[in-house]
Amino acid sequence: MSVPFKMITISSRENAQVKAWRRLAQEPHAYRKTGQVWLEGEHLCSVAKQACVPVQALVLSQSRWDAGELEQWLPAALPNGAAGQRLSVVVLDDALFAHVSGLESAAGLAYVMPCGDEVLTAQPGQPTVVLDRLQDAGNVGAILRCAAAFGFKQIVAVQGTAALWSPKVLRAGMGAHFGLRLVEQAQPQDVLALQVPLLITSSHEGAYLHQADLPWPCAWVMGHEGQGVGAALSALAHTPVRIAQPGGQESLNVATAAAICLHASAAAWA
Repeated sequence: MSVPFKMITISSRENAQVKAWRRLAQEPHAYRKTGQVWLEGEHLCSVAKQACVPVQALVLSQSRWDAGELEQWLPAALPNGAAGQRLSVVVLDDALFAHVSGLESAAGLAYVMPCGDEVLTAQPGQPTVVLDRLQDAGNVGAILRCAAAFGFKQIVAVQGTAALWSPKVLRAGMGAHFGLRLVEQAQPQDVLALQVPLLITSSHEGAYLHQADLPWPCAWVMGHEGQGVGAALSALAHTPVRIAQPGGQESLNVATAAAICLHASAAAWA
């Protein structure tokens, strides 16, 4: 049964809700201030609906509303504690939706979901990917997608890493967020508390990945795009691992390296 809803039409750029959503859609750290996330587009909304992600508002462009897409995109769940409340279905004219959207071509469809009500801590003993100050949102999202695909259960983002729920990371993650435990602003002691073997890629030491005896569960540490894994995490007990590069390139993109390493772990323990 579909969730109950109330329908609202907004036509002004000066509307406070429109201004707030525009910040969510376009600013990487806005969700930390508001406790909400803007999910835009058919793929993200489909994955969120399938995962029964709680949704506070469904935002449609006028053209999607006129096309009769309401029932198709009514979410499966309201936030916890919302018993007796109704979903807000908000219709924006197409130009206003484009003003809010952070996409070059606005999708005309978005969910607004709660985020940040609970500060998550890392769970020990879980297969984990540790992100050490990665800066590029595309890299971070791609790694989340690989982690979810290859059976890793949580992401631990060390302080200084790109915001995990930022619009760009969400788009690059393609829905992987909803299958992972995401821990932000972590410190080295949080990584130590994982209580699983740490694996760190290296260009010059350790066994080659295809020859290594890979433990499971484990935590792969992926480092900053330019500086690599920092001294604080490198000082923890870990196993260095190298990726064979017979072509002679100096290094691999961190998301590419993560995909290779996480797949190797999954294949070893499939």
